[in-house]
Amino acid sequence: MRNKRELYIGLMSGTSIDGIDAALVEFEDGKCQLIAQHLQPMPATLTAQLHQLCRPNNNEISALAIIEQPLAQAFALACQQLLAKTSYTASDVTAIGSHGQTIRHHPEHGFTLQIGDANILATLTNIDTVADFRRKDMALGGQGAPLVPAFHQAVFQHQTINRAIVNIGGLANITYLPSRQQAKPSIGYDTGPGNTLLDAWFSANSDSDRHYDIDGQWASSGVIIEPLLTSLLQHEYFTLNPPKSTGRELFNLAWLGKYLTIGAREYTDADIQRTLTRFTAVSITNEVTKLLQSGRVNSSGEVSISTEVYICGGGAANPLLMADLAQLLPNSPVMTTAEIGIAPDWVEAIAFAWLAKQHMHKQPGNLPAVTGASRLAILGAFYPAG
Repeated sequence: MRNKRELYIGLMSGTSIDGIDAALVEFEDGKCQLIAQHLQPMPATLTAQLHQLCRPNNNEISALAIIEQPLAQAFALACQQLLAKTSYTASDVTAIGSHGQTIRHHPEHGFTLQIGDANILATLTNIDTVADFRRKDMALGGQGAPLVPAFHQAVFQHQTINRAIVNIGGLANITYLPSRQQAKPSIGYDTGPGNTLLDAWFSANSDSDRHYDIDGQWASSGVIIEPLLTSLLQHEYFTLNPPKSTGRELFNLAWLGKYLTIGAREYTDADIQRTLTRFTAVSITNEVTKLLQSGRVNSSGEVSISTEVYICGGGAANPLLMADLAQLLPNSPVMTTAEIGIAPDWVEAIAFAWLAKQHMHKQPGNLPAVTGASRLAILGAFYPAG
């Protein structure tokens, strides 16, 4: 019997807080297809308020109260604009999977907070909504992150080829997918910074009115500050064993500022941007290399050239970052997930549509080997439209 064809919307607002990704996804017979996509720019005032809320301050609950409703309204508008691009209506969509906007992530305390009231979202769109995906995993002793490896395994795992999927959003995470014939568990965790430091430094120090370094052009005009790079790579996060996850609480401009006296008199702001690009690339490739060389991946302990590396997220659109990754991983082809069927910009939004589907079908959405949870679990909370 064929599975019922279903439509879901996935919403993702990442660490950069520059926009909302909305994806309309069809699921049928265990396969997913991206039907339509929409990028809803985050209102500038709301972006500024969210960035402020992400930093510990006074009256945080009052600040949250001011933001919660307009953020949910922005999410709802993203869904409405997405459907307006299609012939579908709200009644055609089974559910929305909303990641929400992460404000705090403290797995060491078993705490994470994503905001954007799903009650408001469900009411405004007239679509059942699933949200708050991370806390059930945390309740079971997990990190609550990363969650996308379960989706990566469902759609990207190959029968005979090993694959590493690297998502470079504000933060970066990796999923190692042994070929199905090996019958080994998938591995995944946050590798460290992705675009968050690049975007923050660019916004604070470039002459541009944009919020990110288009194509890495500004960074390309600079040179790598090797002493600074070496110091940044000494962060204790990189010495932790998985499961592990991180956020802007660790990697931010305040943290970076502690290191900027290293070679600062000799170098320019563009040189620092170039160094941060290399920092992201090296921190990612160090983890890729660890996985490839681990006995859990290759019983001979050698790097397997058959392992393919696929990049998704906003970092895939940065030619300088992609060139750094290719240079640092000469023994593995480095491509984007477009080569295996999903455009790199939309993988995370599609993943949260998939997580909503898993919830609605009472199927697990986490991988305990990735997050450290004690068992598989149905993730998310259900918010009916009616």
